[in-house]
Amino acid sequence: MTAAPRVSVVVPLYNGARFIAETIESVLAQTFDDLELVIVDDGSGDGGDDIARTWARAHPDTVRVIAHPGRANRGAAASRNVGIAAARGALIAFIDADDTWPREKLAQQVALFDVHPALGMVAGAALYWSSWEGGDDRLVRAGHRRDVVIPPGEAMLSTYPLGRAQAPCPSAVMVRREALAATGGFEAAFTGPLQLYEDQAFLTKLYLDYPVYFDSRCQLNYRQHDASCVAQTVGDGKYLPVRRYYLVWLTGYLRRRRLWSPALWRAVAKARFGAALPGTARLLGRLRGRARRVMQGR
Repeated sequence: MTAAPRVSVVVPLYNGARFIAETIESVLAQTFDDLELVIVDDGSGDGGDDIARTWARAHPDTVRVIAHPGRANRGAAASRNVGIAAARGALIAFIDADDTWPREKLAQQVALFDVHPALGMVAGAALYWSSWEGGDDRLVRAGHRRDVVIPPGEAMLSTYPLGRAQAPCPSAVMVRREALAATGGFEAAFTGPLQLYEDQAFLTKLYLDYPVYFDSRCQLNYRQHDASCVAQTVGDGKYLPVRRYYLVWLTGYLRRRRLWSPALWRAVAKARFGAALPGTARLLGRLRGRARRVMQGR
């Protein structure tokens, strides 16, 4: 076996035949080439796994395709965990099977880990990519503060889903292997519609325990299309039930960890109230805003 690469790239693949070749191409085209690509077939039924295996045969030293026992469909979170377990790199990056990367993505993120060795995660900005089928693109930067090291806990309160700042896309992050091992990776219970929040549960654990870094540079082309998990879950009217599930999970996680920060628990209580009674929460928010303006003489 060749020496372990510096970076392992993990791709959960479920029925990704339409875009997987483009995703693989963007990984292999990176200017940073000390990498391996681990594709986890999550029970695909559209031939996407065959396309991935064709690439693996063409690049046997770089690309591997693995699967769950019996080629079961277990969801993105479980598939990422299987990929992490098989990965050999000290740094792990994730990309979904319909996204692509700018050529400098890995090089930029590895350089940040070299400069800041205590970081648990680096996350870049994302191009919400609609022009691939004629729409308008927009650049979305993650995090409340960018291009600085964020100490443990701060991003939890400032970044979605408890704060207002944009959360990073999973395909725009790179994580240190030690941080993945210490936090337990992704939460496999977040399957089906709950996949909308599988990345938020994972980020929660990282935010609480490790310094993180939000890079203002674009490091992802985040493909927008109607078949995506986000589009389907929101379109089916399941967003609020999924958010409520995450908040219940978060409450239990904080209790198990015995994390009793008053600011954190206030934020959780506010979020749970808003998810349970969204109309009342919006009304109270407007009333508080009006009261502030009155107090300020406006």
